[in-house]
Amino acid sequence: MTDRHGFGLMRILGLTGSIGMGKSTTAKLFAEAGVPVYDADAAVHQLYEGEAAPAIEAAFPGTTVSGKVDRTKLSARVVEDPAAIKQLEQIVHPMLGASRQRFFAEAEAAKAPVVVLDIPLLFETGGDKRVDAVVVVSTSPELQRQRVLARGTMDEAKLDAIIAKQTPDAEKRRRADFVVDTSHGLEPVRAQIADILAEVVKMPQRRA
Repeated sequence: MTDRHGFGLMRILGLTGSIGMGKSTTAKLFAEAGVPVYDADAAVHQLYEGEAAPAIEAAFPGTTVSGKVDRTKLSARVVEDPAAIKQLEQIVHPMLGASRQRFFAEAEAAKAPVVVLDIPLLFETGGDKRVDAVVVVSTSPELQRQRVLARGTMDEAKLDAIIAKQTPDAEKRRRADFVVDTSHGLEPVRAQIADILAEVVKMPQRRA
């Protein structure tokens, strides 16, 4: 028995959360629980190192090195140019869509009851309409800030700029079907994941 997408009765969970909330760790714990996880950022990295590189070099000459996209150079070229960003999206999005379809097909063939799409900008890109339920990973603003600054890769001003561009955490929580609180270590998160997996298979498919 299949739905109109041909994915059987598999449920698609969208996993998202602002920077420093613990989304990557939560994604790993879903995988640890046996759930296939599609990492959108990793998929983009893979495309930049292979399939997408020639088209990106053709559109933005000088942004690849040794056949791979140099993300710093590409970012410098497109960051302040909405038309360039749109052009880049037109190159990458169809390839991403194809890689996501392959992921679904493999998960379906393996008879996975649930899959997770790990998408940082799920709400910002309208991805919440293409999943059956949304899991938002969250913690306190204080712990979020502490975690990010402890990485040593950015200062407070850069962190504030990133947070300002993301859908506010309170809004994400409001729109979520499930909220995973990462404030108290891994074991409570594992327990929350087990509860979500038990619940989501009972929910109706709702993706558009």
